[in-house]
Amino acid sequence: MEEIEAKLGYEFKDKELLKTALTHSSYANENKKRNLECNERLEFLGDAVLGMVVANYLFRGQQKMPEGQMTRLRAELVCEQSLARVAEELQLGSYLLLGKGEEQGGGRKRHSIIADAVEAVIAAVYLDGGYEKASGIIYKFIIEPMEKGIAILVTDYKTALQEFVQRKSGQVLAYNLVDQSGPDHDKVFTFSVSLNGEVVGTGSGKNKKEAEQAAAGDALRKLQNET
Repeated sequence: MEEIEAKLGYEFKDKELLKTALTHSSYANENKKRNLECNERLEFLGDAVLGMVVANYLFRGQQKMPEGQMTRLRAELVCEQSLARVAEELQLGSYLLLGKGEEQGGGRKRHSIIADAVEAVIAAVYLDGGYEKASGIIYKFIIEPMEKGIAILVTDYKTALQEFVQRKSGQVLAYNLVDQSGPDHDKVFTFSVSLNGEVVGTGSGKNKKEAEQAAAGDALRKLQNET
C-alpha cells in the first residue's frame, strides 16, 4: 500500500478504499466468504470524476477550441489506452488482487483491467481526499503528460501528421473515403489515410473534413507509438 501511495503522491486516510480500488471482481468472487467489495463501483465513479476534470480543463484552458475538438481530445485523454499507460507507469498491475483465472490469463497486463483500476483509484482518492486531490492525480498523470508530450493533439491533426511524416523525405500521404452510412441529414463518413500506399489510420465523422481529421489523428498516434 505504501509503495503505490508513494507513486501516486497521495496518502490515504482510509486504506480500505485503496484496497477496494485494487480488488478485481474475479478475486472478490473467489473469496465470497470474506465479503470483499470489488472495484467496479469505484470504477464507475472514477470514470465520471475523470471526465469532469478533463472537461473542465479543456473548457477553461482551451478557450478557442471548438466543441467537436474538445470532445475528441477528451475521448483521447480518458480512453483505455491512455489509462493503461498511466497504470503501466504506476506498475498498478502488480498491486491488483486478481482471481486465479485472471492471474494465469495475464490479467495484470490486460489493458481493460488495469485501465479500470486507474479509474477506481481516482474514485478512491476522490472519496478519501475530495475533488482537488483527485484532480491533482489526474493532472499529474494524464493532463500534464499531454501538455508536455502530446500537445500536438490540440492542433490540426492533418497538419500535425504532415509535419510528422515530413521528417523523412519522400513521404506521401493520401486520404480515401472508405464508407458512408446513415440518412442524408445524419451521415457518417469514414476515411483512411495511407502513408506511401500503406493504410496507417482510419477515422469517422459527420462530414468528410471531420473524418479526415479523425483518420489523421489515428495515424499520428500509431506512428508516434512506433518511434
